[in-house]
Amino acid sequence: MDSQGQDEQRVVWAVVGTDIGPLMLAATRDGLVNVVFHASDAVRDRALERLAARLGGRPVEDPDSPLLAEPIRQLRAYFAGDRHDFDLPLDWSLISGFNRQVLRELASGVPYGTVVGYGDLAGRVGQPGGAQAVGAAMGANPLPVVVPCHRVVESGGGIGGFGGGLETKRKLLALEGMLPEPLF
Repeated sequence: MDSQGQDEQRVVWAVVGTDIGPLMLAATRDGLVNVVFHASDAVRDRALERLAARLGGRPVEDPDSPLLAEPIRQLRAYFAGDRHDFDLPLDWSLISGFNRQVLRELASGVPYGTVVGYGDLAGRVGQPGGAQAVGAAMGANPLPVVVPCHRVVESGGGIGGFGGGLETKRKLLALEGMLPEPLF
């Protein structure tokens, strides 16, 4: 705590069950800072180590934290099909430069139920021909689902890559009506 009784850079986290498996959510007083797919114990522990190294201090498990209440509520509503966009404060401190620019454009400019090509997204941020750099930005996204990197696909119609795995990407696109639900 600082002299005013505020948490200096307190990071709280919780694991939430979803239709795509457990997600670890982490937040600071500035907003949601990290969403981690497939949050098994080992994955969670690595993510917590990265957060501690990048943000300082040890993240604290606190599923009842007011900092996590709204992100958890909105994610549950999204997976229930009751929410099509997120209205959350986001802490962008884990990403910077071109990657941050691309992710902000993605968050604001590619709505639910739509997709964009890597090259098209590069053009939107003034980097025509930067499709590979956009792919790298998607891989560095610290806020997947909320910042919808699953909506970025190959221009030729292919699904493209995905840090959470292609099956997870397919499930998210199916949830948004962009792909048929997998049969098995």
